[in-house]
Amino acid sequence: MTQPAAAEQTPTDTSLSTTLSGGLPPRKREEESRKKEVSSVADFGTRFLANDEEVYNFNAWDNVEWDSEQEANALELVAKQAQKKVPDELRIKYDKEAPQMWDQFYTNNTNRFFKDRHWLRIEFPEIFENLPKESLTRFNIFEIGCGAGNTVFPLMNESAGANVYIHACDYSKVAVDVVKSNPSYNEEKCRAFVYDITSEEPPNVEPASIDICICIFVLSAIHPSSWETAVKNIWRVLKPGGLLLFRDYGRYDLAQLRLKGGRMLEENFYIRGDCTRVYFFTTEEIASMFKDFTIEQNAVDRRLIVNRSRKLKMYRVWLQGKFRKPLTIPAASST
Repeated sequence: MTQPAAAEQTPTDTSLSTTLSGGLPPRKREEESRKKEVSSVADFGTRFLANDEEVYNFNAWDNVEWDSEQEANALELVAKQAQKKVPDELRIKYDKEAPQMWDQFYTNNTNRFFKDRHWLRIEFPEIFENLPKESLTRFNIFEIGCGAGNTVFPLMNESAGANVYIHACDYSKVAVDVVKSNPSYNEEKCRAFVYDITSEEPPNVEPASIDICICIFVLSAIHPSSWETAVKNIWRVLKPGGLLLFRDYGRYDLAQLRLKGGRMLEENFYIRGDCTRVYFFTTEEIASMFKDFTIEQNAVDRRLIVNRSRKLKMYRVWLQGKFRKPLTIPAASST
């Protein structure tokens, strides 16, 4: 159930920085944020914009703050979106037909829409740090929402020679068929299958068998009422000490702000032009969702993408998290 990288609520706070505890706080608050056990601030990348006059010197900048004018514009845009929400009957239709919408997406795009995620080693080195080369114990990875295989096949290539097995699921049958039709698909190293992570039925993966679970631009595609079930299914398959690696859309990302009226299903939850759905998270929501896990990272990746020829600035906001299933499960755990 992967999401298009460039997609088409109204916040109760009047301050974007507050709403984004979930977004990057102003730099003057960074010191306080870093004192927290788990900070919502993290440095991504190495290119930082120190002088606004240099903004068009490169195609992208890392950890770019918003000024007060941008904050006000974002809040105004979302308020306008909320004035014209999707009618109830269409919301029901989009919810019921979500799998078919993704089938249609992959029918139209097959494996041409997304780029392979070669950045995995940079952002998620945990995948590769201790891969067993000659170990008899197999290292198990489970990707939820595998889409056309843009994570699966780079992983298979990067882990060649290691005793690694990749389970990959998507609730679009067409997407799974695209993965299986790839010449690199090898069932000795990978198994792709159809599964909806919001299902009450557990996935066809042995409980407590997965070392690392990968969930990239997936939870944003499901209704907020289904998050709890999805997290339970993730918890079920992870080994004690197993790690969930998460990346998804952050609140007030460009993909949210560019949407017009008539696209908002609920607060922060939208329908795109291709009829796939997308939610835009805060770090607070993610922390609540994974409350039974040990939170090793729950951070905002805020980047400025620049079109130098057209002098355009595009502000992206993504959330990245690393959540570990405890070795000892508390008796009162709700998961």
